Amino acid sequence: MPYGITYAGAESDYDSADAFILGIPYDRTSSFKAGAREAPFQIRRASYNFEEIHFEHGLDLPQLNIFDQGNCEDPFLPEDMMDEVKFFMAPAVKDKKFTVAIGGEHSVNIPIIQCFEKKNIALITIDAHLDSRDEYLGTPYSHACVTRRAAEHLGIENVFSLGVRSISREELERDDVIPHITSFEIKDKGIEWAVKKALDSVRNEQVYLSLDIDGIDPAYAPGTGTPEPFGLEPMDVKKTINLIGNRLAGFDVTEVCPPADPSGITSVLAARFINEVLAVRSKYLI
Repeated sequence: MPYGITYAGAESDYDSADAFILGIPYDRTSSFKAGAREAPFQIRRASYNFEEIHFEHGLDLPQLNIFDQGNCEDPFLPEDMMDEVKFFMAPAVKDKKFTVAIGGEHSVNIPIIQCFEKKNIALITIDAHLDSRDEYLGTPYSHACVTRRAAEHLGIENVFSLGVRSISREELERDDVIPHITSFEIKDKGIEWAVKKALDSVRNEQVYLSLDIDGIDPAYAPGTGTPEPFGLEPMDVKKTINLIGNRLAGFDVTEVCPPADPSGITSVLAARFINEVLAVRSKYLI
């Protein structure tokens, strides 16, 4: 691995791997707090915090054979970042690896989704923001444009966002508003209701889950670039992963900003969600 430590349990080579991990240390379009580029190293480091046995699933980890590719380069332009991500991700998707990406800011999801054929997946995001602008601060590949780019590739009927509580006027005053459920609705009606509605809404069976860590309330995940109060609880995210279950086609966690979180608790939480995803994926391969 060329950059830093490997993710805990990632002991396989590429050819025999079921799961493929890629770090994407990119945060060039960050608009409030920069520093998400440091997250891949810190999340990998935090992954060594946990017991190998995943007792609530009855599984020893890893059941999957996991390969950690290391990190992409960190280019300046978002277009170059997209090319870099596709260089690594496209072969893994083609080879039917279960992909896990460690951001970086949320814009890294754009090239990942474009590696999948549009007929194959739907995108469900957990995010404080709808991220559906046509462009932001001069680029259509900003972290604020993630669901809009996904809708262009997959169709708006295959995009859904959970936990939203910050939406601009331009995102709401259009005919093609990205389907979403707010954190306020989830608080009232429950995460099970919300995930069922999302899964019933999207047309494609397989689901790529993208977790922007700011979807979680900053009381639990303070280390993020654009914190927004009144968010989801970590258990909501864990339940979401399990409710999607065997429909999971890939996962990324983004917007962890270690400089904003000296305690490291947000990186620990991000690593725990990766472990959860790998455990759930394991249950359907054994």
